[in-house]
Amino acid sequence: MTETLPSVSSMPKEAKKTRRVSRSETERAAVRELVKAARARGEDLTGPDGLLKILTKDVLEIALEEEMTEHLGYDKHAAEGRNNANSRNGTRAKTVTTPAAGEVVIEVPRDRDGTFEPVIVKKRQRRLNDVDAVVLSLFARGLTTGEISAHFA
Repeated sequence: MTETLPSVSSMPKEAKKTRRVSRSETERAAVRELVKAARARGEDLTGPDGLLKILTKDVLEIALEEEMTEHLGYDKHAAEGRNNANSRNGTRAKTVTTPAAGEVVIEVPRDRDGTFEPVIVKKRQRRLNDVDAVVLSLFARGLTTGEISAHFA
């Protein structure tokens, strides 16, 4: 069973072409630096512990944290979250499979009431498509966590 992310895979071909063309030299330089740094450390770009897998994990976890922040209505460690009816309740490990990065173990945040319904990686979803391309695009653009959340929303 293969599931796709509607917000990612339903992008019109024209928009994808425009996005590729609109990358600035600064964004390309950021990706170039990531690749150079990984190679300098002796890391592979793909494979079990490659750069693509690490970036995929980081982007998914950041997006999930931003979704939790939106769900609860306050930032992590914010004072308004203390003694609130619902709050963060740790994380749980989940393994998802992506076409380019393979299996990626991510930490999915939980809330005390159990009402958090993630969007980027839905409950019981194990296979992600098109996420790898989005991961490279987001890191190339140097997006903040808020911008990453908005992109996936």
